[in-house]
Amino acid sequence: VQLQASGGGAVQAGGSLKLSCAASGSIFRVNAMRWHRQAPGSQRELVATITRGGITNYADSVKGRFTISRDNIKNTVYLQMNSLAPEDTALYYCNAYVSSGSLQYTGYWGQGTQVTVSS
Repeated sequence: VQLQASGGGAVQAGGSLKLSCAASGSIFRVNAMRWHRQAPGSQRELVATITRGGITNYADSVKGRFTISRDNIKNTVYLQMNSLAPEDTALYYCNAYVSSGSLQYTGYWGQGTQVTVSS
């Protein structure tokens, strides 16, 4: 199973970006999908989570600005980021829990996509 993230880039403060992360490979079912981020010199933090049924949860720092969504047919998770601020600058990673046919789910990580916000 592989996760391929895309959509990062450089924007000015107040701008928007939409990240995508597609899971591929031996997939029977994808459970929770998440976005994390890690800024230089900081620990990785959880940004947003979405369950298979569409229940979402966000870090306080992004509530009201970021929206996580998913397409269960395409096994893809999205992160719409609006009103971006310089403190959102980080490497963004997607994470998904995938079953390849059994009842056991394994966590996989994407390669990261860079988001840089200038003031």
